[in-house]
Amino acid sequence: MKLENKVALITGGGTGIGRACCELFAAEGAAVVLAGRRVEALREAAGAVRSQGGRAFEQQCDVTRAADVQTAVRRAVAEFGGLNVVVNNAGYWMAASAEETSEEEWDKVMDTNLKGAFLVSKAALPELRRAGGGAIINIGSILSLVGMKRRVAYTASKGGLAMLTKAMALDHAAEGIRINCICPGLVETPLAQQALAQFADPQAELARRVAGIPAGRAGKPEDVARLALFLASDDSSWMTGAVVPLDGGFTAY
Repeated sequence: MKLENKVALITGGGTGIGRACCELFAAEGAAVVLAGRRVEALREAAGAVRSQGGRAFEQQCDVTRAADVQTAVRRAVAEFGGLNVVVNNAGYWMAASAEETSEEEWDKVMDTNLKGAFLVSKAALPELRRAGGGAIINIGSILSLVGMKRRVAYTASKGGLAMLTKAMALDHAAEGIRINCICPGLVETPLAQQALAQFADPQAELARRVAGIPAGRAGKPEDVARLALFLASDDSSWMTGAVVPLDGGFTAY
């Protein structure tokens, strides 16, 4: 039970990587707060955790709003007595070049992917400090590490998240608060399905992308959750400020 007696707040917890993290963390002993905008998905995920004997509740939260974030943190503490782990997983994706990106679209991507992680982390820090330390895990992307055509705002936001990770890790290392970033490649999530749906033949596009992955397959949400568990647990107690690719070897070229 790697997270026994720990409390974890996971944003974007209703589907995909967030839900996989919730289920695995709960199975490893954590009480889990699932935060996000879509209440029905959160309720279903929290119910699934409870049906397996885990402790979980859903909290509607728009990570771009400081008041929502602070409410989620306060409720986690009120319900479960503290906070030890944060997973910043909420995200927004779009494909466009700079000329194709409106100012409003740019702001939405930045607010969700970068400002959201900043707001959640800022609100959580006093509670992590009160707990004697803890872990923040940011879910970046391979586009935290490399560029891609027609991904201007998304790449900028995820690259910023990688550097936010490093800067905050330095600020809080002496307090026992570890901050790391996972950078997944193509993972079988609703967000990936949304991206592939923009192509005339989504299955052909998926096959093309998988062909470029040395490991020969797309990732699964559980692949990311297992790395997040390592970073949340004492197994990674000497690891902070790391930006870790998890991509089947894609960025090894």
